[in-house]
Amino acid sequence: MIKFIASLFILTSFVIACSKNAVTGRKGLKLLPESELQSMANGQYRDFLSKNKIVSTTANKDAEMVKRVGQRITKAVVDYYASINKSSDLEGYKWEYNLVDDKAVNAWCMPGGKIVVYSGLLPISQNEAALAIVMGHEVSHAIFQHGNERISQQLGAQVVGTGLQVAVMNKPQETQNAFLLAYGIGAQAGLLLPFSRKHELEADRYGLWWAAMAGYNPREAIPLWERMEKASDGAKPPEFLSTHPSEGKRIDQLNKYMDEAMKYYKPMTK
Repeated sequence: MIKFIASLFILTSFVIACSKNAVTGRKGLKLLPESELQSMANGQYRDFLSKNKIVSTTANKDAEMVKRVGQRITKAVVDYYASINKSSDLEGYKWEYNLVDDKAVNAWCMPGGKIVVYSGLLPISQNEAALAIVMGHEVSHAIFQHGNERISQQLGAQVVGTGLQVAVMNKPQETQNAFLLAYGIGAQAGLLLPFSRKHELEADRYGLWWAAMAGYNPREAIPLWERMEKASDGAKPPEFLSTHPSEGKRIDQLNKYMDEAMKYYKPMTK
């Protein structure tokens, strides 16, 4: 009977945790409160910054660009959520944007808006609009709580009824690894788990939206991914690509999204 009740509790928790996203309309399993993930993200972000070389925005144009693009993308997100009366979905977000001096071709965004771009991405992105495409994609993963879904799938019943903090105390290394893997931290170690196809399609589609709303031409996504494909040169792909669909398939899908994204595009005026 105890096992039955426990199983019923876990099953009920899983059903309740399948919430519907207000923007995408898709339901997903999210066992953890966003507030707990944001709290853990803040600590992990501070730890990451302390162990990596951060490029100063006061002395480097690339770092200035990363911050500028990040601010424009996140303003587009915040304004859009306000327009659909869903600003509460971004509660607790305190956006940060940092460029790190690292040759890895990578970028990520943690819960609460903690963003990092690796300097190795810039020779491939080449321009501000292409960088906006990448950052819009990563921001989409965060605001749609794709990482929560990944952690929920990895930890499962371990966090049901206990929460993230208890899981950390019980299995600190396992829980921390699950968190880092869920948000793309540790790419250089080749440990990333792939986002599902539905996550990638969502991040691609809405990443174009945010870039367009921020004043960047979403059509820059196509040459960007062509450059990504060329960068792999048939060998092991850059870290950023290791969790993504093949470039050819991605470009086909992006072309299908383009007309929709272009409706939001209003070029920036100087």
